[in-house]
Amino acid sequence: MQEVDLPPGETLIGRSLDCQITLEDPLVSRVHARVIVTGDEAVVEDLGSRNGVKVNGAALRGPTRLKDGDRLRIGTQEVVVTRIEPTAVARHARATGVLRVCANCKLPYPRELLACPNCEATEQEDEETLSASLTTGAQQAWGIQLLVEALERALALGRHEDAERILRRASVQVEEQLDKGMRLDPKQLDGVGTAAVRVSQELGDPTWAVWALRMLRAQRVFPSSAVVERVEAMTRTLGGQLAREMEELASELRTVDRPLSSEEAESLARLTQLATSGAADRTTELGVSS
Repeated sequence: MQEVDLPPGETLIGRSLDCQITLEDPLVSRVHARVIVTGDEAVVEDLGSRNGVKVNGAALRGPTRLKDGDRLRIGTQEVVVTRIEPTAVARHARATGVLRVCANCKLPYPRELLACPNCEATEQEDEETLSASLTTGAQQAWGIQLLVEALERALALGRHEDAERILRRASVQVEEQLDKGMRLDPKQLDGVGTAAVRVSQELGDPTWAVWALRMLRAQRVFPSSAVVERVEAMTRTLGGQLAREMEELASELRTVDRPLSSEEAESLARLTQLATSGAADRTTELGVSS
């Protein structure tokens, strides 16, 4: 999750790097919407985007005044509007996800700047973020879920370059959580894995499929039939490393010491069969080459 300060004036939201808030989402137009801040009032307006804007689940029909707690849906991204009183900012004086707060004038500014652009002070209070109390495993999972939705839409639209770019972001988030020893939701991890294998299929490159199998093994998650079927299709042309990864995943899943559901048992059986046939194919190839 990121926090972005909305300064007085116009803030553009879209895929274009010219926007103040850039969203990497194939459902977001290059210049999708804008928020205009005047005094203590903020108004959001759709700029003729292809997929529109929703506020609290309702489609935007015209310029709409925003309230504290409003939720904007832009593409697959959700933006939560939060009003922070100046006294609260001064009291906390902590950095946000992408901003830091000046210890002198208490205004937020980009973390990459060495000094506050407002008062040129360099003193910064960089404790926990303003959203620290909100940065929970549930919200991290929510962020991954949004990326999975964006991945699925990009693939459905045939935008493979966009899909791979989004997948890179999702993989970073997944790996960060794994490094912290966190347990990911199996369905969510399988969703990322399914998308990763699809990207590998479209690119004719096993790299992302191998990554997906390794993530499933790290969390001891049984792959869904969709993952197994796609990996099976890929082994016919890309074999080799995929077969080895399937062998290792099957070996890890056989150590699960609890009763398996019928779906898990079927997944393990198919995975074992694929790994065995893949190993046989490699043996045959070695025999022929010798």
